Amino acid sequence: MSIEPTVIGVELAEYIRAHASGRDETLRLVEDETDAMGPERIMQTAPEQAAFLELLVSLGPGRRAIEVGTFTGYGAIRIARGLAEDGTLLCCELDPERAAVARRNVDRAGIGGKVEIRVGPAIETIRSLSEEPAFDFAYVDAEKTGYPDYYEALLPRMNPGGLLTFDNVFMGGRILDAEPDEGTAAMQGLNEQILGDARVDSVMLGMADGLTLARVRG
Repeated sequence: MSIEPTVIGVELAEYIRAHASGRDETLRLVEDETDAMGPERIMQTAPEQAAFLELLVSLGPGRRAIEVGTFTGYGAIRIARGLAEDGTLLCCELDPERAAVARRNVDRAGIGGKVEIRVGPAIETIRSLSEEPAFDFAYVDAEKTGYPDYYEALLPRMNPGGLLTFDNVFMGGRILDAEPDEGTAAMQGLNEQILGDARVDSVMLGMADGLTLARVRG
């Protein structure tokens, strides 16, 4: 039986967002702070998606996670909250000012002891790590042209059964463009690369601007 998909308009999207659990006072403060930044605020992980990330982390071993692109720390807070008590999160952030904001926010959230923030190009940070499997969870929300490189650099560093997650795989709908810009072309390539990669099992979700989950086969 074929079921027609529900079109998620603005009102339904707000309804979904309003029903994301765990948006406490600390997260609301980060939301407000980020919202006051103007156009840059679109780089914050959507609240409902951040709640989903926390849930995903809590369902796994939750020992070690990595985030590529931290911005103001909203997603980092939720990922860290989903970690086991002895879990750790490595955040890669290019901009030192944003890294400072994220540091303040994760500390204010009470999970700063679990979070390390490294400033600099994320691909350099990842490649500086041992190539031995070490991470249970990865979240990528950074410069879109770098996504294919992040994928290939992260994959050998993920534990069997580890989960990679990629934000903005719809590119605001531009993913369907026949003549894409550079970032969209990179994302189109990544989407096909993951789909055909025998090393992972994957699914693309229609959440916020699209989220792909890729689980590393054991």
